[in-house]
Amino acid sequence: MDRIERFRIFARVVECTSFTRAADQLGLPRSTVSAAVAELEQRLGTRLLQRSTRRVSTTHDGDTFYVRCLRLIAEMEDAESLFRQDDAQPSGLLKIDVPSRIGRRIIAPALPDFFARHPQVELDLGMTDRAVNLIEDGCDAVLRVGQLGDSSLVARTLGQLDFVNVAAPVYLHAHGVPQHPADLQQHHAVNYASPTTARVEPWEWQDGAQLRTLQMPGWVRVNSAEASIACCVAGLGLLQIPRYDVQAELHSGALVEVMPQYAAQPLPVTLLLPHRQHRAQRVQVFLDWLVPLLRERLQLQG
Repeated sequence: MDRIERFRIFARVVECTSFTRAADQLGLPRSTVSAAVAELEQRLGTRLLQRSTRRVSTTHDGDTFYVRCLRLIAEMEDAESLFRQDDAQPSGLLKIDVPSRIGRRIIAPALPDFFARHPQVELDLGMTDRAVNLIEDGCDAVLRVGQLGDSSLVARTLGQLDFVNVAAPVYLHAHGVPQHPADLQQHHAVNYASPTTARVEPWEWQDGAQLRTLQMPGWVRVNSAEASIACCVAGLGLLQIPRYDVQAELHSGALVEVMPQYAAQPLPVTLLLPHRQHRAQRVQVFLDWLVPLLRERLQLQG
């Protein structure tokens, strides 16, 4: 095993905070990964990692060496690519995680076009609505809708996702059509609870420059877009949801828009990427294909 390979192994252990996860992602025995780090520590004459039964963390020297490792790995990969043919086909396994409904409705149906262009790339496509630890889960990119917390990751905002207020005709026939947020006191909503925090999202609308919210009563609480749409179509209440999610239902008349002048605040659609100077060719070509697809199909603003 050469020195740069040991650097790669060490960097992956740091990112995964685990010898076992790093070994799984690299396709190596755990003993090989552990031995590579031990050989590095012996060569450098310092301890790079603090080991415990639950996780691995860097020492002060380990932090310093990790930053230098990333730079050396990127420089080596750049040097190796200098004499590659420009038309060389990207190849290898790509791991992406996206919100489930975007994955099923937009990305999966369009994938034949991507593979027709890049037949040597393999895709591990996760479709979840939970928070994903991009580094620990070994993802090359994660797509998320909504406000993000502080992160050391590279965040690329693709645009804003517009919301719409909708209800089923059967519900409006029974309970009336709300014209103003003041009318919401006499209505029920299909409430959405975050799958991560279980917090029920309030109904919201723009009142001039001010964002106002109201905790709506509801007969049902759900934790997925699919379930909320199904409940709304069944007549169980009003719903706030991204417009792209219910385009088909609006077109068919299964749902109708209400209070269009009092829509919820748009949400950002963001790509999260590891903070790495060098990005594998297979990752770049996938992002180059994915971004315009999402901007068009999600009707992103901005």
